[in-house]
Amino acid sequence: MGRLDDPLNDPLPRRRPPSTEPGGPVEPDARAEPADRAGPVDRRSPAPRRPAPDAGGSPWFRPHTPGGPPQDPAPRPTAAPAPAPARAVPAVPTAPDTPTASATPTVPAPGEEPDPETVALRRARPPARRDGGEAVGGRAARRRAAARAARARKENAAVIASRGVGELFITCGVLLLLFVAYQLWWTNVQAGFERQQATSRLEEKWDAREAAERRPDAFEPGEGFALMYLPTLDVAVPVAEGIDKDGVLDKGLVGHYDEASGLETAMPWDEEGNFAVAGHRNTHGEPFRYINRLRAGDPIVVETADTYYVYEMTSVLPQTTPSDVEVIAPVPPKSGFTEPGRYVTLTTCTPEFTSKYRLIVWGKMVEERPRGDGKPDALVG
Repeated sequence: MGRLDDPLNDPLPRRRPPSTEPGGPVEPDARAEPADRAGPVDRRSPAPRRPAPDAGGSPWFRPHTPGGPPQDPAPRPTAAPAPAPARAVPAVPTAPDTPTASATPTVPAPGEEPDPETVALRRARPPARRDGGEAVGGRAARRRAAARAARARKENAAVIASRGVGELFITCGVLLLLFVAYQLWWTNVQAGFERQQATSRLEEKWDAREAAERRPDAFEPGEGFALMYLPTLDVAVPVAEGIDKDGVLDKGLVGHYDEASGLETAMPWDEEGNFAVAGHRNTHGEPFRYINRLRAGDPIVVETADTYYVYEMTSVLPQTTPSDVEVIAPVPPKSGFTEPGRYVTLTTCTPEFTSKYRLIVWGKMVEERPRGDGKPDALVG
């Protein structure tokens, strides 16, 4: 072991390097330098610190400042334990700088489940305004959410009125749809049933020979007395006396212009004259809906209790006014007929689904055949 210098004999000993002997103590600096920043310390190879040069003495002797009391040598500092390394926290994106109210709820730490009240406020609170508006939260958010809920529950007069008008329109639309369905579908169903019953009653009378014993001009208004066939259109419809809308036409029947209508026309069995009938073109069985498709030469057959009367279609008048009664005259002027004969006239409304004008079809008798001789060729083919 080397001998230490005597500080009394050698007040200014020269600095010497640290002892290189094994196990020799390493003299640390008496004053610990503060660390610049907290952080982990590398304990594997600590670097020895050399005492800083001191112009006023050595590590064993420190002269005191004149005018002050002598100070005891500073105690040797001990190394503070190194703090544990801080855990890295993921970066949280920051919102734009906006002024916030003091009542804004505290943001929970990452990974912490927010409480139900915070979740409700987040849902009720509108998004932050970018124009510098006030951000709401806490009591203000609850009050405003409650106000909005109250306004939503309370209906003003305008909302009630608009709802009433909308319901009225819906009701009217449903009623219109029902009316259209009634006119275009249900009336045809009813007329078909009425027509079938009228045909059955007429055939029963013919089989009983009741009609053959009666006078041809003794039919009651609405009573059926014949069947009309339009083979080209596949139409077979009873013919009743009169053109009453409710009693004849709306039942799906064809009506004969009689004396009660003020426009009396001939019967098929008359020696000459114009046998004129009317029928619906749309709804209520619509027996004459497609008579505009008849062409010259197409047969029109009328069957009575004892005779078939066969006509051939000759001409058509696409449109005329309802007041044009000359179309059912004994010799219609616009039909092309020039002398008395045995003619037939079919009348109906036009255009379809309206009654503004009348469509007229004329024909001329070409055959008269007793029922006992069988059906005419127009019905057999």
